[in-house]
Amino acid sequence: MRSHYCGQVTEAHLDTDVELSGWVHRRRDHGGVIFIDLRDRDGLVQVVFDPDRPESFATAESVRGEYVLRVQGRVRRRPEGTENPGLNSGQVEVLGHAIEVLNTAKTPPFQLDDVDVGEDVRLRHRYVDLRRPEMLERLRTRARITSELRRFLDGEGFLDIETPMLTRATPEGARDYLVPSRVHQGAFYALPQSPQLFKQLLMMSGMDRYYQITRCFRDEDLRADRQPEFTQLDIETSFMDENGIMELMESMIAGLFRNVLGEELPQPFPRMRYAEAVHRFGIDRPDLRIPLELVEVADLVTDVEFKVFSGPANDAKGRVAALRVPGGGELTRKEIDTYTEFVGRYGAKGLAYIKVNDPAQGREGLQSPILKFLPDEAVTGILERTGAGAGDLVFFGADRASIVNEALGALRVRLGHDLGLVEAGWRPVWVVDFPMFEYDEQDQRLYSLHHPFTSPSVDSVDELRAVDAEQLLSRAYDMVLNGTEIGGGSIRIHRPDMQRAVFGLLGIDEDEAREKFGFLLDALEYGAPPHGGIAFGLDRLVMLMTGAHSIRDVMAFPKTQTASCLLTEAPAPVGEAQLRELGIRLRKTVSG
Repeated sequence: MRSHYCGQVTEAHLDTDVELSGWVHRRRDHGGVIFIDLRDRDGLVQVVFDPDRPESFATAESVRGEYVLRVQGRVRRRPEGTENPGLNSGQVEVLGHAIEVLNTAKTPPFQLDDVDVGEDVRLRHRYVDLRRPEMLERLRTRARITSELRRFLDGEGFLDIETPMLTRATPEGARDYLVPSRVHQGAFYALPQSPQLFKQLLMMSGMDRYYQITRCFRDEDLRADRQPEFTQLDIETSFMDENGIMELMESMIAGLFRNVLGEELPQPFPRMRYAEAVHRFGIDRPDLRIPLELVEVADLVTDVEFKVFSGPANDAKGRVAALRVPGGGELTRKEIDTYTEFVGRYGAKGLAYIKVNDPAQGREGLQSPILKFLPDEAVTGILERTGAGAGDLVFFGADRASIVNEALGALRVRLGHDLGLVEAGWRPVWVVDFPMFEYDEQDQRLYSLHHPFTSPSVDSVDELRAVDAEQLLSRAYDMVLNGTEIGGGSIRIHRPDMQRAVFGLLGIDEDEAREKFGFLLDALEYGAPPHGGIAFGLDRLVMLMTGAHSIRDVMAFPKTQTASCLLTEAPAPVGEAQLRELGIRLRKTVSG
């Protein structure tokens, strides 16, 4: 029903006949001549109808926005002065000879060029929202990205292999989405949080190199870059260590940016140890475009009478850190109060600060409500260590190290954006040498920082047991780009004795390990090769590459922040008969 896409009609088609199909983007009546901007996924072209063809003219008069049309006409040059350089077809127009209304349309719930439409309205009418050029372009870019990733991995000998969507619930990580079994009543499948165990089994099966672009499901609290269902580029390879995997993935991502965006990423990607990232930036996914860093000052305030500082400074699990803000002396008290409220969301009890007006004047050149609590040597040491000069401001975090890191790490990013300190370009970094475990104070037990199949940095079970578990490092690695973790992976445990020992440190005894992971432990007994891999969050990657602010803007049909679909009104109740067939009875909730 077309010879060309609307956006492809250019000067190359002058004086040729074309047949086009698409939607009415806009209709204008100018003194007896009707102009219709006809739009499809490739763009739009101006079609002109004049009264010389009464039947076509009458039809053109009757059409409205978003009507679906089929048009036949001849390409001609636009009159001088009416060209539109913003369109691919902006030098030409189509003189309409025939027009057919393929379908009418109600007035859409919002104008496609309206940028202030609420997200709930957009998601409820997603089929209209996706017609907007920016949404079309994002999904087109997404398709180019997946095509490029497949091309690279196919060229490197990776096999595209599907893994099950209905699998067994996992005991670690986020909550699973459960699927009741009709055949095995009382038993449940789980939708996969990732294909982790299956891709390891593929390595044990001799597939050697595997990849899959797959949907994953996690029943967890949402935010801008998370969804209950998301897409992952999953990769696993045998007989390759972490250096080989990281180098290969660098080549893939650098090639992706080069071929899709025409951007060159700096290579090789720098590598930063987890401990250094947290120490300098408060977070394990640092945005290196922001030239602000946390500075340790605990040793300068261990003996001060100001307990807010000296308490954490003398606590093995505490931290006192400073964050110098160049030019921050211009911040008003109201703005500082806003930042104080901001860090409070991360558990900080307050936000101490010193304004440096003129350091040459000593204390008289400083402004702060905490100065009276700090001796001269502490103040001098803080200014020297942070490099604070005239016009700067120094913020402080003093609490448990985890709270200080999270609060000041988030404040660093907020200040970078608010004060225009974010440098242009792309700054990738590998974060390596992660802790193997993290201790949960509430549960009083260890949890895997990544997952329990990550290989520790030691080679034997004896070495594993000889090291303090909280000090043990893993062979894990994350790829971070502009402050966003786009991929994470590790070398896996491939020996059954090491896997059992790691389970033991996690409090998983032999019986529990056999019940939950018996198939994996069995497979490890039959000659598992050394292997490792990585998974990239495709939605996050596309979000970064397209400049979108949320992954919902790069997914065709996303869920809301409450994990619901406004378009289909899912989740929804099901009938009593279907529940009975599944052997499920709903518990009635009692109000009040």
